[in-house]
This record gives sequence, structure tokens and C-alpha cells, in this order.
Amino acid sequence: MVERPFLMCVEDVFQRHRGRTVVLAGRIEQGRVHTGDDVEIVGLGGSGTARVEDILVRRVSVVEASADMNVVVVLRGGAADGVERGQVLAAPGSISAHTRFTADIAVLSEEQGGAEVVSGERLCFHIRCAAVWGTVTLPQRLDMVRPLHGSEVTITLDELVALDDGGRFAFRYRGRAAGSGTVTQLPGPVP
Repeated sequence: MVERPFLMCVEDVFQRHRGRTVVLAGRIEQGRVHTGDDVEIVGLGGSGTARVEDILVRRVSVVEASADMNVVVVLRGGAADGVERGQVLAAPGSISAHTRFTADIAVLSEEQGGAEVVSGERLCFHIRCAAVWGTVTLPQRLDMVRPLHGSEVTITLDELVALDDGGRFAFRYRGRAAGSGTVTQLPGPVP
């Protein structure tokens, strides 16, 4: 079985030592990372590479960490200064950021918070650790997606977010959980 490239969502940023290091925490979704590896920072307007200076698991320094581990990572490099919650650290070139994608969505029942979704609706999308506003566009043949129903839609986000095919997300409507979806198609990478 081929191992997938390293990918970690940034859940929290603890310390910034201007121009030197950044300490952040998150869960590794896939792959492995080693002390000394270069990682790419992707999404939410940030980009660039930084070097992994140290990896901590349960407050113990380790040389390597792998998928499903909660870790604290110390990064060094100029790009590290801009790291924020919702971005991802990844093997360089393994994932790209997008503002527009196609997805299959399913709307919750009205009792669970679901409401009719129409074209042009502004929703808050929760993709990994990022919460980003975006607009839904329905297919021309459809005027709305009712609670307990689903549809393929196009979503345009307000900010660049690291996305991959098959990625899952949730969305909120007027502050309440309203449904979930799966990324089905991405355009080419954003320059």
C-alpha cells in the first residue's frame, strides 16, 4: 500500500517568536512528518514553506509522527509567521487551495436545523479546522434543496482553503448546523 503524503490541519497557534519560530498544534490526517522536513503552508491566504524544527507528542520530543497523532510542531522560517488556525501543513506540492468547487450536499431535517437552500445562499462552511463563508449555486433545473434532500452544487468560498477530492465538510445556516457535503470536483490549482 502506498502511503499518502503528509497533511495536518492547524488547530491552534501557541507562540510566535518573530522571524524565528512558531509553535502550533493539530492532528495529522495522513502520512508522516520528520524533524527537519520542509512543509508547505496552504490556505486562508497563506502560502510558503517552513522547516519542522521539532515535533512533540504528549510533551515528549520525537523524530517522526504519523497519521492520527495529535502533535505540537515547531516551525522555522519566514512563512511560519503567518500560520493560523484552519490552514494545513502538507508535503510540498501535495495539496492546493481553492475558492470554487463542486460538491454533493445533504441537508439535515428541520428538527436538526436544516432549512431550504437556494441559489445564492450564504452559508458558513467548516472544512477541516477552517470556518469560511461561501455562496451556493444550484443546478439550473433545481430551485431549492429541501431538508432531508441532497443535490450536487457549486460552492464559491470567500477565502482560499486547502481542498482535496472526496474531502468532507459541514455547513451552517443562520448559526445552526444545516448539513454536510463531499467535494466531488476541483478546478485546476490556483496560481
